[in-house]
Amino acid sequence: MTPWHMGNLHPVEQVLTIVLAFGPFLLLGAVILVRRRQDAREDAADRDAVAHEADRAGDDSRER
Repeated sequence: MTPWHMGNLHPVEQVLTIVLAFGPFLLLGAVILVRRRQDAREDAADRDAVAHEADRAGDDSRER
């Protein structure tokens, strides 16, 4: 018994197939990109806060 070919896909079906095939990977890539940017901003803010605290500690020791 040979399987029958159902014919070409309708253009809407082609688009849906492509979206379902590649969409999750594109979404995952976007989520990773956004999270890395957020993490980089948080790390930069933490470094700035530590540097600011170190500057304040240095200023306090000079006043004494």
